[in-house]
Amino acid sequence: MRRITILQGEQAVSDEPGTAIVTVLGSCISVCLTDPTMRIGGMNHFLLATPRGHAAPADQLQRYGIHAMELLINALMGRGCRRSELRAHLYGGATMIAGLGQIGTHNIAFARRFLATEGIAISHEDVGGRHARRVEFHPYEGRSRAIKVHEPLGVPAPAPLRDLPSDVGELELF
Repeated sequence: MRRITILQGEQAVSDEPGTAIVTVLGSCISVCLTDPTMRIGGMNHFLLATPRGHAAPADQLQRYGIHAMELLINALMGRGCRRSELRAHLYGGATMIAGLGQIGTHNIAFARRFLATEGIAISHEDVGGRHARRVEFHPYEGRSRAIKVHEPLGVPAPAPLRDLPSDVGELELF
């Protein structure tokens, strides 16, 4: 089996049997789109729905859902898919760290709204919650699955703060 791994801001499209597109999501979203008639599909991975407050640099636009969705749809249509035949699988949008706001919830709402506006039906979704997901999409077959990750994703914890010796001078904050 051929595996194509995508990260934030990336996408992949394939029509090859035996190919899986994979990613790991927290609050990010991946939309898998498939055209069952053409047996072509693709997946994106975006960080936020839209840039906030200022324009994003051109090399960062694909990290935002508004741009990532257009890129994925255009890539599929460029391969002969018809928008009216596309079906979506939606993953991610977890609340990974309390206190960081509703990033995942906003991402889910954006993806659902975008797909509804474009007339693309969601045939499967696994969104929200508190756990990361490993997503595997088989575009030729139009199948996908997500496995919840209950362990940390290998991000090292910060080193604990040490007490300073008493003979170290005072610290002035300004």
